[in-house]
Amino acid sequence: MDDKRRIDDVVVPRATTRRAVLRGVSAGVAAALLPAVDACVPRAAGAAAAAQDLPGYYPPALTGLRGTHAGVLEAGHALRDHRPRPAPQATGEAYDLVVVGAGISGLAAAYLYRQQVPDARVLLLENHDDFGGHAKRNEFTLDGHLQLMNGGTYSIESPRPYSAVADGVLRSLGIEATALAERIQSPQFYESLGLQSGIFLDRETFGADHLLRRDPAVKWSQTLALTPLSARARQDIARLEESHVDYLPGLSLDAKESLLATISYARYLREYVHVDAAVIAFYQQRTHGLWGIGIDAVAALEAWSQALPGFEGLGLGRRTSPLMGPTAAGFIETGGSVDVHLPDGGATIARALVRALVPAALPGTSLDDLITSRADYAALDRPGQPARVRLNATVVGVANLGQSGEGVRIDYMRGATVHRVLARHCVLACWNAVIPHLCPELPAEQQAALREAVKTPLIYASIAIADARAFSALGVRDIHAPGGYFSDIALNECVAIGQYATPRTLESPTLVRMSRTPCAPGLPEHDQNRAGRAQMLATSLPAYEAEVRAQLQRMLGAGGFDAERDIRAITINRWPHGYAREFNPLWDRWRPEAERAHVLGRARHGAITIANSDAASFAYMDAAIEQAHRAVHELIDA
Repeated sequence: MDDKRRIDDVVVPRATTRRAVLRGVSAGVAAALLPAVDACVPRAAGAAAAAQDLPGYYPPALTGLRGTHAGVLEAGHALRDHRPRPAPQATGEAYDLVVVGAGISGLAAAYLYRQQVPDARVLLLENHDDFGGHAKRNEFTLDGHLQLMNGGTYSIESPRPYSAVADGVLRSLGIEATALAERIQSPQFYESLGLQSGIFLDRETFGADHLLRRDPAVKWSQTLALTPLSARARQDIARLEESHVDYLPGLSLDAKESLLATISYARYLREYVHVDAAVIAFYQQRTHGLWGIGIDAVAALEAWSQALPGFEGLGLGRRTSPLMGPTAAGFIETGGSVDVHLPDGGATIARALVRALVPAALPGTSLDDLITSRADYAALDRPGQPARVRLNATVVGVANLGQSGEGVRIDYMRGATVHRVLARHCVLACWNAVIPHLCPELPAEQQAALREAVKTPLIYASIAIADARAFSALGVRDIHAPGGYFSDIALNECVAIGQYATPRTLESPTLVRMSRTPCAPGLPEHDQNRAGRAQMLATSLPAYEAEVRAQLQRMLGAGGFDAERDIRAITINRWPHGYAREFNPLWDRWRPEAERAHVLGRARHGAITIANSDAASFAYMDAAIEQAHRAVHELIDA
């Protein structure tokens, strides 16, 4: 059970001054780092204004290709490919802390650092045009009403209850998960209107397009009766879903567990449950949401942990094993954290952290008014502020000053110009695999460990539609597509908080979310990730939009949906480096925690340390916050 210490134990600043941070630093080096000129140097006369300072700059309302948008990857890829770049220009700026990356880890690191050192000056450098990292916000104005959707992180759920550290940060921002979930969510809203889940069988995979409505009160044999599936496939699915058969007779529970950890769920279904090939296709994408890969690359033991069918007769109970990955083990052991979906997903947490760091950027006093507050991007990076967030700034070099880490120099690109700032401390809150390119002075063993963090590519599409009447006519609120380009679509969650509320009638304009995790079935997990990333980056916005329109038309056309008439806007949130890598027993060699790549990779190096979900090998918000806490204390307590 989590430590139940009072929140004050976590977030109240201790009596620490900037002098305490500087202990061990010579006066000469300190003077060099903090010149007499003010650290917040105004823009040079005649210099062009930064994009974020221009009138009308407001990324959340942009549609089209978002997430990792055009212009984000170019400087990083040039760094990777060792292409020459201009010499850096000194800005004259010096800070107590520079954070590379303004996602949840980066924002939390800045926030926690300033709690420990209240007069610290902090700069966050973010290569995207918005803060939040994967916790992005998509805004739409439909018939005069604001509607929100997550462009990345969906909710604050985690496989385990939040630790005192992570929960403490949220509480200090006014977010108490249990009370919030009860107050703002209406999880039974669509069901109260008679809508259930659906499954769309596509003609390319199953022989004909067919949408089935899954009513839990109806037996599978009846649900499947009119589908294009063969009689054998229908029987096998019904057997899987409704029968309790021991498909591993004669094996002890330990032997069953060991076997299930070394075979994929697809192989288990094929060789032990002996299902028809169409059944494997029916379940192929069921694991995409948690792992970003299909059942051919997820261990059967992991599939069992998520209650996929075929295991009820094995007698495994709720046992856990060191052979499990952290997601599977966490949910089995604890049932997971409180699951709160805010209107814009994890973006609310990012906005709350920005409000705490730069109050002028998000005026207001409560979580309720934060939801509808319009961010003032020009306020993020003003001279004289103790905390500044600089967007469209891609860091291309980080190095310690001196042999003992007496400070750090950080080079970043904006446009074709390289700028240099100095800092006492630096937190690298970007993703692990880029860090060896940013900081080549890291030890070779640490660089190798960082490169092991192959992330999962993800696409979250936010679609504005004229109304939800087609969903109503078909009796569904969400649809899983086992062979679809997008594996899942769903009506926006029903949420009400402050002045914000999602529509309460199906005749109103609304939002639909669609998700895709591109992969290459048949390959090892991380080869699938690489292949999916390459395919993602090679796909144009018109191609994505065509897939959205075609799939929605095929799924919803029988309910009266007309893609040309009913789609009002499309936002494609493309994340080529999405979920952090987790231990997968099917592909990864088991190692003690201290020897795992994420632990070796996150080691402090002089005045530089690392904070991100990669550093926890755990793709959840609480992990990002906990790693920020660790990184800050590594620097301050050194």
